[in-house]
Amino acid sequence: MRLLLLGGTEFVGRAVAEAALERGWEVTVFHRGTHAAPPGTRVLHGDRTAGDGLAALAEGEWDAVVDTWSAAPSAVRDSARLLAGRVGRYAYVSSRSVYAYPTPAGADESAPLVDGSPDDGEVPYAESKRGGELAVLDAFGDRALLVRAGLIVGPYENIGRLPWWLNRIARGGPVLAPGPRDLGLQFIDVRDLADWTLDALDAGLGGPYDLVGPRGHSTMGELLEACAAATGADPELRWTAPEAIAAAGIEPWLELPFWVPPGELYDTVHGADVGRALAAGLRCRPAAETVADTWAWLRSLGGAAPQRPDRPTVGLAPEKEAKALAG
Repeated sequence: MRLLLLGGTEFVGRAVAEAALERGWEVTVFHRGTHAAPPGTRVLHGDRTAGDGLAALAEGEWDAVVDTWSAAPSAVRDSARLLAGRVGRYAYVSSRSVYAYPTPAGADESAPLVDGSPDDGEVPYAESKRGGELAVLDAFGDRALLVRAGLIVGPYENIGRLPWWLNRIARGGPVLAPGPRDLGLQFIDVRDLADWTLDALDAGLGGPYDLVGPRGHSTMGELLEACAAATGADPELRWTAPEAIAAAGIEPWLELPFWVPPGELYDTVHGADVGRALAAGLRCRPAAETVADTWAWLRSLGGAAPQRPDRPTVGLAPEKEAKALAG
């Protein structure tokens, strides 16, 4: 298979490239050159936001393309139109954010969607991803694969969610553990996402697939205990009720990564029905394996994970945590 990877050399794109190379696929990476492409790939440079930014893609044929773009949909539109006659299938890594909020627990790919346009410039994230989907569908029709990812974690993560928890648990001491302890979580290891996407392209699948671990794939308790096991730390996990967290002015999701209290937002983030992807071969490794491998990667970097400049820094400040625990 000849694979063209558009951008994404840090996290999802890197995992896709490495998985494809392991299969013996021929991988071409098209990106701006800000970060090094994975070894073993052919590299083309270009900036999709520039007027002539796709010049390097004017020639060439590929069996499939994987696109991780999350900004202006018009960039996806332009690349999809340019490649439509020279690429077999186009996988767009989208997001479950394309569903209209709130998304009820148990929702699947048939849930209502936000509005979007392939001609949009810079718009909010959900509309960007939906516009990107429409751009790929317009150019590729049933040859378009829409990978609607949920929370993605694992080695190379450049958002900081799992790295923050690992580093916090590694420091030990009293830890504000957001409850309830058995609160179910949905997330997916980036390597499982990469493997499924390549399998789906190889099998000729098309259309939308929600891609995240099954409901209750892990729990807050299992996640934090896996962090303790991976780091060798012995933290004092102080399980704290959602009401107490709200009273302390602590923001779910951003200050306490992964966690949102039961309710509409929780159902939207951690309540997806992923039966379609499971039926199409999705396999999710144990959460403890994802945590341990992410910690090993973090240690190889000295503990500091890369941070995307277009995403907010996550995690609870030590002073705010201490104050909440004292209160």
